[in-house]
Amino acid sequence: MSALDAEALRAELGGRYAAVDVVAATGSTNADLVAAAASAADRTVLIADEQTAGRGRRARTWVSPPGSGLYLSVLLRPDGVPLARFGSLALVAGVALVRTARAAGVAASLKWPNDLLAGSSLAKCAGVLAEVADTGPDPAVVVGIGLNVGPLGTAVPAGPGGLPPTSLAQEGGDADRGRAAATLLAAFDEAESAWRGSGGDLGAAGLLAQYRGACSTLGQRVRVELPDGTDLHGLAVDVDEAGQLVLDVGGGTRTLSAGDVVHVRPTG
Repeated sequence: MSALDAEALRAELGGRYAAVDVVAATGSTNADLVAAAASAADRTVLIADEQTAGRGRRARTWVSPPGSGLYLSVLLRPDGVPLARFGSLALVAGVALVRTARAAGVAASLKWPNDLLAGSSLAKCAGVLAEVADTGPDPAVVVGIGLNVGPLGTAVPAGPGGLPPTSLAQEGGDADRGRAAATLLAAFDEAESAWRGSGGDLGAAGLLAQYRGACSTLGQRVRVELPDGTDLHGLAVDVDEAGQLVLDVGGGTRTLSAGDVVHVRPTG
């Protein structure tokens, strides 16, 4: 299953998702599902072979060249989960990405809040973007994942904050995009089902311990760039039950959500 074949993926996944569609190209799979959120079923998946306007956190560009990556979004209607916990789905996706990379034979870790790092150089291999869609009394959330699978060439620049890009193939891993898609969607199904079943409680779902165990940010001294242009320095000591980063800033702690930060960089 080397190509992105929707029929083969549906058969492989065995009904875990309400719909799995693959398109040759689109602007952004996240934008497409947000636009369709009023009518799309829970657990609708859209995959594109190429994105021409892919985006990441804080409206950053995600370069999505054809044939080399896995660009997908999942629309969810997590009934019984408080809206305030929807943002923690980015961490749920992170856990699924680590499982996918390791299944492909690549050592991987997570950089809080939404990056998958791979290889000995800890280069960026994937990113996550979760967006809430306003659908009235039945809220939906779209989780977008961009995973570099095949060789990148020169089309993919360094990411925000200067993180160099890498891919599963460049780290010596399995570069079969079809297998990566099936593995990622199965892992996300398992993790999201546990998250949903616990009412969005990462700890009760068993996912917080997994995230902490894979998070390379923890234990690092970091510089956090804030939206007002100031910096915050401290030791990253924890990720809490809401998926927020806890910093020891000397004389106390500071808790930050993903929306509070522009960049998080290690300082040694």
